[in-house]
Amino acid sequence: MKALADRGYPQAVLPPHERPDVAALRSLGFTGDDATIIARAARDHAPLLAACSSAAAMWAANAATVSPSADTADRRVHFTPANLMSHFHRAIEAPTTTRVLRAVFADESRFAVHDPLPAAAELGDEGAANHTRFASDPAAPGIELFVYGRVAWATAASAPSRFPARQTREASQAIARRHGLDPARTLFAQQSPAAIDAGVFHNDVIAVGNEVVLFCHESAFVEQDALLTELSAAVGAGFTPIVVRAADVSVERAVTTYLFNSQLLPRADGGMLLVAPAECAEDPSVGAYLARLVDAGGPIREILTFDLRQSMRNGGGPACLRLRVALTAVERAAIGANVWLDDALHAALVGWVEKNYRDRLAPADLADPALLVEGRRALDELSALLGLGNVYPFQRDA
Repeated sequence: MKALADRGYPQAVLPPHERPDVAALRSLGFTGDDATIIARAARDHAPLLAACSSAAAMWAANAATVSPSADTADRRVHFTPANLMSHFHRAIEAPTTTRVLRAVFADESRFAVHDPLPAAAELGDEGAANHTRFASDPAAPGIELFVYGRVAWATAASAPSRFPARQTREASQAIARRHGLDPARTLFAQQSPAAIDAGVFHNDVIAVGNEVVLFCHESAFVEQDALLTELSAAVGAGFTPIVVRAADVSVERAVTTYLFNSQLLPRADGGMLLVAPAECAEDPSVGAYLARLVDAGGPIREILTFDLRQSMRNGGGPACLRLRVALTAVERAAIGANVWLDDALHAALVGWVEKNYRDRLAPADLADPALLVEGRRALDELSALLGLGNVYPFQRDA
């Protein structure tokens, strides 16, 4: 975040969630005070305690789907927090994510933060990881592309056989209706079932887009040629798809290196910067492809890599670590929270981490009630530092 902010890309902070989630454990029948609940969960169901201690909310791309005001009927920025119902450890994020987004985007005259969709299999929603917006002019109405893995109410529809398709078309359509999007400027595409079975659990593992550029693998979508034709007609003459062939990079290599789970950012010279994991530079085939891509003189003119080993080993590259929110200058000024990363906030956050974070954490430590106390004290300080108010359950219940 600091590296990109220093390059002039505005960066804002979303805080971590309270962990372990004692309220979730309490809802599952564990009783007593907080320390007793943690001890009983550790004794009776350690995997459940681990799930309630997950830090997966750091993958901000799954926090919500966002439509900028230029696209919506009421000209407000709309957010739908993801229900993440396909996995328990992620589904418990939705309530806190909703409160945090409402604290940051509190001006209801300019922002609308909806409730998550109902947590039902037919409405599985994984957030912005399956959503891309294209626009030749960022301030003008854009084209919003929703990508789904399966159709819930269509028995004949194709679906993966090895891994579940987490996003449904019905969820994507519901979000588009909520956000008041123009049907003529809203597209829905199915992710390739074969790609999902190869480990592409979200579309942002196989494709990334920004402005008029789409960077994707040739195996990303069902009926991909027809989709690219439709996007070209909708986005306009400047639409530029960069399609990586399997002969250059296999789906397996793309998944291993998270080539497409990159951030695609505009440069001042009109080109694009691709922010990629270090694995892309280290892999011979992917590294060679990216070198050829830059040398070709197309839209992507620079590659910037970062070592994100801890995120990568759990399934998330640079794209997973950000939620793209397009704002006008007036909308940005309407945000009262202290979330924009500058040198002062960066220094304060580094100091907060160094003060509050343990230097190591082992699985057995999840049963330590002191960890909960430390975490709550740290989050109390953080919510005050960011000007969010009381967004955590322990604060609201006090």
